Amino acid sequence: MPLDMRFGAEDLLRIRFGISPLCETHEAVRTLQHTDRHAYHLPWLRRMREALTGLDLSALRLLMPSPQPGYTPDFLGPPPESPLASFDEELARVRATDPAIARAELAKSLACTPGAADSPKGRAMLADPAGAVRELADVTERAWHALLAPDWPRLRALLEAEVAYRSRQLASGGLAGLFADLDPRITWSGDTLTVRTRARFLQIQDLDGRGVLLMPSVFVWPDVISAFEPHWQPTVVYPARGIGGLWNEPETGPALARLLGVNRAAVLTALHEPASTTALAHRLGLAPSSVSAQLSVLRDAGLLTSRRHGHQVLYERTPLGIALSAGGAPPD
Repeated sequence: MPLDMRFGAEDLLRIRFGISPLCETHEAVRTLQHTDRHAYHLPWLRRMREALTGLDLSALRLLMPSPQPGYTPDFLGPPPESPLASFDEELARVRATDPAIARAELAKSLACTPGAADSPKGRAMLADPAGAVRELADVTERAWHALLAPDWPRLRALLEAEVAYRSRQLASGGLAGLFADLDPRITWSGDTLTVRTRARFLQIQDLDGRGVLLMPSVFVWPDVISAFEPHWQPTVVYPARGIGGLWNEPETGPALARLLGVNRAAVLTALHEPASTTALAHRLGLAPSSVSAQLSVLRDAGLLTSRRHGHQVLYERTPLGIALSAGGAPPD
């Protein structure tokens, strides 16, 4: 059923994008237990088998109702305050949660799963919400280091490329153009943004000047999720573009390697989405200094362009670079 988010004039001035490593950590945990999310992430799932040994995620999973829909406490993933918040910054906000807010949200979440509130773990959480916050933050931190931190440069590069693309889309086509292409389950009409989630009932939310945070995600596919309690900024989490090729390792053809050199050809081939030097170095297993040198040569040859996004410089292929990496002729 849809969620209708009603905009006022002030809300239009408070639309922003954000990237949340904390949210991605929780969505990754959810992906582990929901098989309908596995399709794009099978290579990652296979790698995670060893990482999951000895990793107890039961406290988090108790608050992730299955099957969906259900409610997960908002304090576990508060909307990021800055566009590129770090995991440590976000986790500090979780640890600072008011126990009264935590208890109310824990009770709401546990009520979504029959028997959860009466389970030993559920009763312990409700009896000591401050202790529950500490435990959940500790589990989330362990999950981050085991599941996401090693791949975060790759994930962040894809998410930053998504935000950059949507920002250009907003600049050229306005809100109508942005929401027309964001996701098939998101539509814009008049003063209302409609988000079709898995909820079983119609929800109507007046934004009341709080605006909306749009947050791309790697692991939320095939869902779109939204609806935060009134003291949080309303947020829409939607699948980012490019996740289909996220875990594919680039393949460099022999002809291109002979023409450019092995490492330079690998860098050009790997830029199927805009990426930073650090992300490419992580993806290719090369030293950042080596990747930086190759990027400079490729840019000087007209095969790449670069632009600053936040604190990073993102590189992307020009039409000539795309044609060369594909083995075809450049477009007119």
